[in-house]
Amino acid sequence: MELSVEISKYPLADEYKPAIKDFIERLQQVEGLSVVCNTMSTQVFGDYDLVMSTLAAEMKRSYENWGKAIFVYKMIPGVNLDPALNPHG
Repeated sequence: MELSVEISKYPLADEYKPAIKDFIERLQQVEGLSVVCNTMSTQVFGDYDLVMSTLAAEMKRSYENWGKAIFVYKMIPGVNLDPALNPHG
């Protein structure tokens, strides 16, 4: 099953940009995921199990390496809404 996720990370630190960039870069390294960034959020597309296991692992790693943060996400199971697959909606 496919999964589409929109996720935003809000580190609870004054120097927040490195923590966000690190999280996104780690997601982009995972083979089988499509990661699309914009100024408000990051979208992750791929196989349900791969997306969920990756997000769980990377959120944990983020807490361990960067401290407290808030993650806000929306998930749509059963569909891959990657704009690269359907650029005009």
